[in-house]
Amino acid sequence: MKRLVTLVLVMFLLLISTFTLPASAADTVNGEQIFSVHCAGCHINGSNIIRRGKNLKKQALKKYGMDSIEAVTSIVTNGKNNMSAYKERLTEQQIQDVAAYVLQQAEKGWR
Repeated sequence: MKRLVTLVLVMFLLLISTFTLPASAADTVNGEQIFSVHCAGCHINGSNIIRRGKNLKKQALKKYGMDSIEAVTSIVTNGKNNMSAYKERLTEQQIQDVAAYVLQQAEKGWR
C-alpha cells in the first residue's frame, strides 16, 4: 500500500510540473491586448508608420538584431530614436508579454 501511495504521489507531482507554466512565463494574450493599446497606433499589423523599413516583420527584426526576447524587451523598456520608452507606463511582466507577442506575430507573418 505504501508503494502505491508513493507511486501515485510521484505521478501526480510529475503531471503538475509538466503542465504548470512558470510564474514568469510570457502571456501572449495579455501581450496582444497591451500591443493594441500602446503599440498598434504606430505598428499596426507589424508595420511602422514613422520609419517604414523598421517594422516588426521577421526579416526586419533579424536585420536590426531585434529578433530576441531580450532585444525587444530592451527597446520597449528604454525606447530608441523615435520609439518611446515604456518603463514608466508598463510593468516588467507587461513588457515581457508584449515582446513575446511581437515575436510570435513576426513568426506568423503578422496574420
